[in-house]
Amino acid sequence: MSTTTQAGASTAPAAGPDRIPQPSQGWYRVPGTDIKLRRVTTILNGGYPKPELVFWSANLTAQDAFATLPRLVAASLYPAEKEAAYDWLRKGHIRKKEERGDIGTAAHTLVESHVLGTPLPEELLDDPEMAPYLDNFLRFVAEWEVEFEASEMTVGNFGHGYAGKLDYLFRSRLIAAALKVPADTLFLGDTKTGGELDEKGVYPEAGLQMSAYRSAEVGWLRDGTQIPMPKIHDVGIVLHLRPEGYRPMPLKCGDDVFAAFLHVWEVAEFKRVLAKSVVGEALTLPATTEERAA
Repeated sequence: MSTTTQAGASTAPAAGPDRIPQPSQGWYRVPGTDIKLRRVTTILNGGYPKPELVFWSANLTAQDAFATLPRLVAASLYPAEKEAAYDWLRKGHIRKKEERGDIGTAAHTLVESHVLGTPLPEELLDDPEMAPYLDNFLRFVAEWEVEFEASEMTVGNFGHGYAGKLDYLFRSRLIAAALKVPADTLFLGDTKTGGELDEKGVYPEAGLQMSAYRSAEVGWLRDGTQIPMPKIHDVGIVLHLRPEGYRPMPLKCGDDVFAAFLHVWEVAEFKRVLAKSVVGEALTLPATTEERAA
């Protein structure tokens, strides 16, 4: 993928967290410059197919329908109630995604607080639903002897023109031993909270995302300092964190996966730009026989 950055830099802030690029409408804007870096998650959302979501949405709609069948039948007798019930039913996947998103955000907050050594927000400490997530995360850290080096760090690649925010960087001699690499190997980590522990919940798309972060050129520390991206192993770890337990899942995120990420980006750009002009207006026959002959 060719660069999507825009040149024309002015003076960046001298110091402080204001120097860290911030996401805005699918881009990361570099403070003090005219540079825009395409957001990694926006690239993946636009270019990576998710056919499993179609079946998931259909199954969820069917479950909601049978769970509320008497109410739906009653609503079908009255136009206004029928329309409201139809609208509720078709938006079930949105409600579920928002619910999962809330849990995922809360879980990331738990992880970040632990990594930074900051107090956990009281609303999470008092939330019984989040307690098992925290317990299982702490188990993962203790059992695998995890040592964190960064959390929620914004990273970017100026050459290709993208940026994003990785979950964390860490070392673990036990994970290193399991992967047969040196004990001080630096790993890229991510946390996923979807699915069930004995079923799917970690998908190949996560490897694409991690490959983009691994291939970043620079990162920004919390004080706004820009640093070269450290050397990261080409297998990352997704922590599949669930109330019933956890699974450390190895995902490839090396150069071959990064090449696939760039291909996904090409598809996303096609959909965003060129696809809008691919289909032309329908052709019409000339109005008269003479015009057709001409």
